[in-house]
Amino acid sequence: MNAVVATQTGLASLEGDKLSSLERLADGLGPAELYWIAAWSAARADQLQRGTVPAATAKAIGDRLTILYGSQTGQAKRIATQLSARAEAAGLAVRLVRADSYPQRDLAKETHLVVVISTQGDAEPPDDARGLVEFILGKRAPRLPGLRYAVLGLGDSSYPEFCAIGRQLDARFAELGGSRLAPLGEADVDVDAVATPWTERAFEQARQALGTTQPAPRVTTLQPVPSRVTHQRDRPFAAAVLDNQSIVARDAGRDVRHLELSLEGSGLRYEPGDAVGVWPQNPAALVDQWLDLLKLDGEQVVYHDGKEWPLRRWLTHERELTRLSRPLIAAVADASGDQELAGVLRPDQSSRLTALLADLQPIDLWRRHPAAWSADELVAALRPQTPRLYSIASSQKAVGDEVHLTVAVIDYLAHGQRHWGAASSFLAASTDEHRLPVFIEENERFRLPKDDSRDVIMIGPGTGVAPFRAFVQERRETAARGRHWLFFGNRHFSSDFLYQIEWQAALRDGSLDRLELAFSRDGEAKVYVQQRIREQARDLYAWLQEGAHLYVCGDANHMAKDVHAALIEVAVTQGGQSHEQAREWLSGLLQQGRYARDVY
Repeated sequence: MNAVVATQTGLASLEGDKLSSLERLADGLGPAELYWIAAWSAARADQLQRGTVPAATAKAIGDRLTILYGSQTGQAKRIATQLSARAEAAGLAVRLVRADSYPQRDLAKETHLVVVISTQGDAEPPDDARGLVEFILGKRAPRLPGLRYAVLGLGDSSYPEFCAIGRQLDARFAELGGSRLAPLGEADVDVDAVATPWTERAFEQARQALGTTQPAPRVTTLQPVPSRVTHQRDRPFAAAVLDNQSIVARDAGRDVRHLELSLEGSGLRYEPGDAVGVWPQNPAALVDQWLDLLKLDGEQVVYHDGKEWPLRRWLTHERELTRLSRPLIAAVADASGDQELAGVLRPDQSSRLTALLADLQPIDLWRRHPAAWSADELVAALRPQTPRLYSIASSQKAVGDEVHLTVAVIDYLAHGQRHWGAASSFLAASTDEHRLPVFIEENERFRLPKDDSRDVIMIGPGTGVAPFRAFVQERRETAARGRHWLFFGNRHFSSDFLYQIEWQAALRDGSLDRLELAFSRDGEAKVYVQQRIREQARDLYAWLQEGAHLYVCGDANHMAKDVHAALIEVAVTQGGQSHEQAREWLSGLLQQGRYARDVY
């Protein structure tokens, strides 16, 4: 009996309620999570055959491990899901729950808690964890003398407040009387380098604390369940380039590209709101700059972390060359002996650090603080290359086995030198002769409403408009009954109106009902989307009161904050709410899934 027939036969033998429960569990999970569930199921079946499954399947809170996650891009969910599967396979009673689904009253009863949470932008929690983080850090949080906990923070050391939310929660749990199962973990963009050993330690501590002596099954040796989806983050699909064109005028200040990639034969599926992950290559000209600056031979072989490649290969494919980080600043300060540079990393110098991270790329730091570097030392100091995520600009119902992207190309002069973005330059240079390594990154919190009669409000200046192109295509294909309102902004109407012809056609055919435009450089006074929000406050508030879903995509550090502030003003002026009530109202929309943000 082949695997497909065996699977169908097994599913047919399940009762209706059990099958429905299984389908609900699997809904929204990616291949990695499904593989872990398959491994846990196989281990559970083995326990049943050997009679080693604990008799009690439901345990009290004090006898279980609760794993909470707050995730913006899916990394925290992935790690928490893997840890949960590992713990369940070892016979622990486990509760895996997303932060916005966690009953706050349960916190006082918890005895064993693991939190996996990311930090976004300028020390902000992910949207699905905002309410819970505010509760834990606030005055209403209970004393927790019986709690044993562990916190894994995810972050990006290119930002000044690295893993700030993880640090805050770790310190707060201790302040409330809890004791640590494991020390605080802080994972950078190469997440698994820290997350894998940390979760192993947390798992062992939880296993000992909960009193199980049953050894964990060796689930890593299990064969994955056959799946149509074989391509993911660590096994990307080589997508052919079907189209690559500029969608701004030649005199625009920045090039913006529209790319169409083929997913034919990949088995990859996506929904509007998801992202494409792209593994980039650093520009050859940038690699040459590094080799020239440090007087290194690109053909010199470097052995590092179990891998052996020529230096040029390391710098082109394997190392991050365009994003500065705290560890890199520390390494350069140490190598050059520059105490002033080292001082930037002191807690009281956060403003200087912020300015440095925003202004410089790594090579600028090397130019300013020269020192002798060997090829081995350079590879060890630089961070591993990581994929970049781009919001998908197409509906698969409309384009079939294709995926479309909207990419702002980073290419500028600063400090007397040319600078590039790794992924955007890589994508901009691609032709129909190239194949790009890609995968799908699901974003379950940025989804169109299941009820197609609900109205949709979309706020996406610049390339933040990308997912809303997908939204409008999807709602057109499904003949959705709800109305659609887009707020778009950029610098100039004549040169930066992305997808102008498509939006105008959508207005004519009724798939877009309203379009508000804000072009900041076309008049004497700068106009941004938040001003248009205030101007349309009455209608915007009415749409939201009638059940509309609100979406924001784009820059996290400025635009998203300004839009959030404008929405609070809308609630104050149109709803007669106080500022505190307006903040709670918006927080309620977030909790309900009616206010979703895809910000970066």
